[in-house]
Amino acid sequence: MIVASLVFLITLLFVITQPRGLKIGTTAMMGAAVSLLLGTVNFNDVLLVTDIVWDATLAFIGIIIMSMVLDEIGFFEWCAIKMAKLSHGNGHLMFVYALLLGAFVSALFANDGAALILTPILLAKMRLLKLNAKTILAFLLAGGFISDSASLPFVFSNLTNIVTANYFNIGFVEYLGVMFVPFVVSVIVSILVLWLVLRNDIPKTIDVNLLKNPDDVLKSKPLFYMSWLFLALLLVAYFIGDAYNLPISLFALGGGLLFLALASYMKAAHAGATIKNAPWQVVWFSIGLYIVVYGLKNAGLTDYLASVLKDLATQGDMVAIIGTGFISAILSAVMNNMPTVMIMDIALVDIPNQALAYANIIGCNLGPKMTPFGSLATLLWLHVLAQKGVKIGFWEYSKFGLLVTPPILFTVLVSLWLFV
Repeated sequence: MIVASLVFLITLLFVITQPRGLKIGTTAMMGAAVSLLLGTVNFNDVLLVTDIVWDATLAFIGIIIMSMVLDEIGFFEWCAIKMAKLSHGNGHLMFVYALLLGAFVSALFANDGAALILTPILLAKMRLLKLNAKTILAFLLAGGFISDSASLPFVFSNLTNIVTANYFNIGFVEYLGVMFVPFVVSVIVSILVLWLVLRNDIPKTIDVNLLKNPDDVLKSKPLFYMSWLFLALLLVAYFIGDAYNLPISLFALGGGLLFLALASYMKAAHAGATIKNAPWQVVWFSIGLYIVVYGLKNAGLTDYLASVLKDLATQGDMVAIIGTGFISAILSAVMNNMPTVMIMDIALVDIPNQALAYANIIGCNLGPKMTPFGSLATLLWLHVLAQKGVKIGFWEYSKFGLLVTPPILFTVLVSLWLFV
């Protein structure tokens, strides 16, 4: 256990700090190589891990490619300006609309897509609106939170969702049926709690006349209008795929590449540049870190967790669901939600209560918001902000996350218990 734990901790430390510009995927694969060399995992474990995560990582790449193309044609900027204009200059209404937009993007384009694509657009618009630093920080903290708390409704809304759904053979429709209510509750409660905490930093009025007309930012109006139809058809395809038990990545990656080809044909995007700039490091990060984590499983960590979770399962559904969710949340906050979701899935596999798998997802999606290194989306979000000159310190972020996360997480887990 000591060797496996050291390899994991050092790998995670390097992922978080990225010394000398070392990429997260490179670090994770180095950790995997060390795990193989030290014998905490073997080659069969590598094959098993790859089988677990390939669908999730390819689906993620597809969603990000789609998001990058939509961003290039002005889709998200149009949405952001439209959202601001709809507020008619009411600062508090704009705050709510910004969070609803974040929830929409997170649900349809995954939490990482919201962090990578929407954050710089919102930051640019807020600076254009001449908002002060405290107001900008309030909007950013709230937007960063909603990107994870709203990543519940669809299997493809978060990597953790895909991994767990595949691990427990949960279909697209079945997953949506269970998680739709917790998603709605999460969005509503997140907006309420975030507004209560940040309301003093939100101005009463904002001059939205400083913004362009939404249609002026579109680089291809025909493709923009076509994109709404394409997204609707893609959503239908997910339902059809579920009926035939087809992998989620077939539609996510296939749809992303098809839309890229369409945009390239209409000269609205550059296929080569888009594929080159896709976050391929996330593929190596997912596989590498999961291999490192599998070393912890081999060392007995999942056996210990399984015994704790089995005890919880005997205490009734409410205690089991809330307890499982908070264990996942705390582990995610401490050691990142990517390894946590896999460890917890393995620990839950022999417990005959599938509601706990959903509780694990909720914990792994919301719990990471308690620390700045709890999720890949938060790490990407902080990296994007740092590049734009906005630095949020460890304690500043953690104080905010520890304040708002527990009550929201508790409420969402209760909603799962009530409606599962």
